[in-house]
Amino acid sequence: MPAFNDKLELRSGVTLKNRLFMSPMTTQQSFYNGTVTQDEIKYYADRAKGLGAVITGAANVQDGGKGWPGELSIAHDEMLPELSQLAKAIQGQGAKAIVQIFHGGRMTHRATLSGEQPVSASAVAALRPDAETPRAMTVDEIHATIAAFGVATRRAIQAGFDGVELHGANTYLIQQFFSPHSNRRTDEYGGSREKRYRFIKELLDSVFAAVDQYADRPFIVGYRFSPLEFEEPGIRFDDTLWLLDQLKTSRLDYLHMSLNRYDRSEKGAADTRSMLARAHERLDGSMPLIGVGGVRTRADVEGVLQSADAVAIGQQLLYDPTWAVKLADGLDDAMLSADFEDALKFVPLNKPLHDFASSMVLGRKARQAAYRKEHPAK
Repeated sequence: MPAFNDKLELRSGVTLKNRLFMSPMTTQQSFYNGTVTQDEIKYYADRAKGLGAVITGAANVQDGGKGWPGELSIAHDEMLPELSQLAKAIQGQGAKAIVQIFHGGRMTHRATLSGEQPVSASAVAALRPDAETPRAMTVDEIHATIAAFGVATRRAIQAGFDGVELHGANTYLIQQFFSPHSNRRTDEYGGSREKRYRFIKELLDSVFAAVDQYADRPFIVGYRFSPLEFEEPGIRFDDTLWLLDQLKTSRLDYLHMSLNRYDRSEKGAADTRSMLARAHERLDGSMPLIGVGGVRTRADVEGVLQSADAVAIGQQLLYDPTWAVKLADGLDDAMLSADFEDALKFVPLNKPLHDFASSMVLGRKARQAAYRKEHPAK
């Protein structure tokens, strides 16, 4: 089992000083057009010290891929100056800077897209409250989106980031093409596992073509995936193991499993081990696997590293920014240990801490009311 402070050498040639990553979390701090704000830059810089790498929240590669207001964007060259500031701020704290790139697909709304209908692999609405039925993408639109991921990679390189993470998790567009629920196509991009994987394969080709053309230094490319869907039909863990078999033969530097608990197992499965452990076994050392989900203590870090090669920390860093430094210095007693729900209820809105986790727990209106109660107008 590796230690968290062991170096991690990636196949691209990049070496991380340790095996701690900041997990990508939505902050909704960007300007209306997706440009990085100074609050956003400070938010990441405050949390980067002591980490091997920081993965930013999702950045859309096309305007039509925007998932929510305040979302980071990497869809236009005009955003390069602020993106460069963000990369330098993270690197200035000694961590590698990785920008997560994505397309929201059907997980958005017309209001977010200035009235445009969301798009996806097929015209099937998500099984979510207030879900809108998307429009099925044409083959030309699929090709344009695949190309946009390559262009976004070029921008990440030019902005000075150390890498990109492809967001193939959390039911966004990349996952939508692999899922039998959201992908009901009958052309070359739908049907069998192999055809549903085609979008991912061509996406990887586009991204690595950009790396080969533009990178003048070793450049990281990672991939995040979700192990299961609750939809029927939907992705099952056997599908995920098949996906890992495909991805482990690629040029990817790492895989990152998206989980709310790192020790979560597949319900009803004969194999009762955690899905993280099963995925790690399937990869068989072919590439590093990052584990995530509920990491708050040294024991959690060690628990993840029993079944993975690196650890991503999310909510703990949200309100305990120097947690990684405390871990390295043995200051475990100084780590904040309040209940996440209680802690997030009173996050001041004038601080750069608005995270998707907090909005799930309480909702924006309730948090605003809580803040006004604590800070009455003078």
